[in-house]
Amino acid sequence: MPASSATELVVPRPILECTLIVDAGSGAVLRRDGTCDRRVSPASTFKVPLALMGYDAGILADAHSPRWDYRPEFDAVKRDHKAVDPTIWERDSVLWFSREMTRKLGSKRFAGYVAGFAYGNGDISGNPGKKDGLTHSWLSSSLKISPDEQVGFIRRILERSLPVSTRSIDLTMAVLPPFQAGDWQVKGKTGTGWLTGKSGKIDRSRPLGWFVGWAEKGGRRIVFARLFVNDGKSPVFLGPKVRDSFLASLPELVEPAD
Repeated sequence: MPASSATELVVPRPILECTLIVDAGSGAVLRRDGTCDRRVSPASTFKVPLALMGYDAGILADAHSPRWDYRPEFDAVKRDHKAVDPTIWERDSVLWFSREMTRKLGSKRFAGYVAGFAYGNGDISGNPGKKDGLTHSWLSSSLKISPDEQVGFIRRILERSLPVSTRSIDLTMAVLPPFQAGDWQVKGKTGTGWLTGKSGKIDRSRPLGWFVGWAEKGGRRIVFARLFVNDGKSPVFLGPKVRDSFLASLPELVEPAD
C-alpha cells in the first residue's frame, strides 16, 4: 500500500510525513517515503529512552514494579487516575508516571542520559523561561528528533550499543506494547503532539503523530519510524491513528506484490 493510502486512514491533509523502514542489522533502507530528516517533538515516543534511563538508574525494577499510586497533585487526565507500573505506563502512555520518574532521576542524571544517547538535538531546556525541561522538554517543547534519528536510536537499542546495562535494554524491550501486522510481530510506541513556532509556542493547527519501533518475522528484523503532521486541527490524538494505519500497511510496505 502506498504511503499516501495509509495516511488517508488518519487525516487527509499532511504538511509533513515520513515512512522509514530499515533492516535492523545492516541499516539498509527498505522504504523511505516523505521527509525523514526534519526534527519535531518526540512526544510520548520519548517513553522508550525514559524506560532505559529508569531501569539503568534502578528507579524501575521490572515489568510490574514499582507500582505507583495516582495522587491529585499530578493533575492528570481522568483515564490516568490509577495505579501504574512500567507495563501500564508504556501501554497507556501515562504522562504523570514519566514526570515522577524524571524527578527521581534529577536534572544531572537526566541530562547525562540524553547526552549519552545522542538523542535528537539533545535540548532539554524546556519551554522558554520556565525551567521545566526535566518534566516538559519532550512534549512539544525544546527536545526534537527526526525519523532518521528515531530509527538510528532503535537500532542502537537492538544492537545493545547504548551506554546502559544490558538488563535495562532487555526490560525496556519487554515492556513496550506488542502489536501484530499480518505475520509480523511488532513492538513500538506512539506519540502525539504539535509543531512549535520559532518562539517555542505550540501551534495547535499542526498536530503530529508518531509510531516508532521494530518488527520481526521468520528471523528477519526491521526498524521503522512513521511520522505524520496534519494541516489543521485533528479531532483525535494522532499517534494511535498513525500506528493503526502503519500496521495495516506494513506487510505490503516491506513485501510489495510482484
